[in-house]
Amino acid sequence: MTVPVFAIVGHPNKGKSSIVSTLSRDESVLISAIPGTTVDNRCYPMAVDGEVLYELIDTPGFQRARAALEWMHSHTGSALERADTVRRFVEEHQADPRFDAECNLLAPILEGAGILYVVDGSRPFGEDYEAEMEILRWTGQPSLALINMISDSDHSEDWKKALGQYFRIVRVFDAMTADFDRRVQLLLAFGEIREEWRAALENAVRILREEQAGKRTLAARVIAEMLARMITHVRRHRLTPDEDMDQARATLLQEYKQELAGMERRCRDEVEQIYNHGDLERQEAVVQLLGDDLFSRQTWVLFGLTRQQLVATGALGGAAAGGMIDLAVHGASLLLGSGLGAVAGGVSAWLTSDRIANIKVLGHPLGGEQISIGPMRNINFPYVVLGRALLHHRMVEQRTHAHRGPLELASGMQQLQLANAGTRRRFEKIFSRLRKQESWRADLVSSLAGLIEKLDEKE
Repeated sequence: MTVPVFAIVGHPNKGKSSIVSTLSRDESVLISAIPGTTVDNRCYPMAVDGEVLYELIDTPGFQRARAALEWMHSHTGSALERADTVRRFVEEHQADPRFDAECNLLAPILEGAGILYVVDGSRPFGEDYEAEMEILRWTGQPSLALINMISDSDHSEDWKKALGQYFRIVRVFDAMTADFDRRVQLLLAFGEIREEWRAALENAVRILREEQAGKRTLAARVIAEMLARMITHVRRHRLTPDEDMDQARATLLQEYKQELAGMERRCRDEVEQIYNHGDLERQEAVVQLLGDDLFSRQTWVLFGLTRQQLVATGALGGAAAGGMIDLAVHGASLLLGSGLGAVAGGVSAWLTSDRIANIKVLGHPLGGEQISIGPMRNINFPYVVLGRALLHHRMVEQRTHAHRGPLELASGMQQLQLANAGTRRRFEKIFSRLRKQESWRADLVSSLAGLIEKLDEKE
């Protein structure tokens, strides 16, 4: 075999497919509470950047282990013949439907696959399992036993006593909750019992750790960009002469909240894609640290068109040649050029807001009242958003692909608490600079991403 291959074997409905899904990071592995869901062998390669590090073979569960072992006992002599006897059993019973499961699960083992024997540690040990373990021992292949805890009952100590008589290494391994470190430690453990695979598995662990570090860096950047966008986000609305101010403010605030929630949602989606959880269902409350104090400006805007729009329509066609007139009116700037002709010449007669509002240039209003919300001034806001983002990231990073239920994020604020004063000062310096912007700057985002990555490593 060019790469390590593991056959996941055991009794039906003991979590074999869940372990395959977790160790291969493959959500396509069929997981069901119905016994006998896996009826044929299926191979799941674990690959990073196209390089296959190891393979896992999901096998059907033992069905007639006692009958199979009785046949083997009656057709063998000394211990030296046992592996050949198992091989002969498979060859002679390939067409026998009674032993389909046994022949299928033994085939890859006889071809050289290592054995990962899975039992349910929440169920009591029974003598029925002894036949399975004895057959696997007869194959002569290196093996490791996993006690998978499917429910709350705990019979693991009894299982350890029984399994220790057949397997050199016995581990408790919950396929639903095993974090990254527990997964790689399992790979290294197998390298201890199969010397020729040690280097390959150590290399696989090195690659997986490097990949994990790269994902952390990328996730920190995604979170930093989200924070910068949310802190600097501004939404404006030009009021019509007959528009109600209170209603306009309420509508603008709701739109602003929805846009911030959308930024957070897209960040969640990107982080989940980074960790190959693209179809994950989330259950999470929207952040509520928002209020009417977000309205930062109510201004009089003299041009209904931007300068770029005026240039595009030709209204400022001669402005560059004739020079621009920068006339301050009500705290804003009115830029007039020779292209505006009579309007520029008679501007001194139109300095009251009511009159300016009625002027149109090329069909567009020259002025009007505008309300603006943002950028975010609340000093606690970025810490709340960051706390929520780090909680989500950690849950996604450690989530196994065997876990098919929704991701339930705790409700509430989850405000980030920074005990280190120096770290908080560094964060606040960046947040303060962002609050003064109306668009995020790449250098600030890079600095913020670096702080987030270091912080997430410590937490």
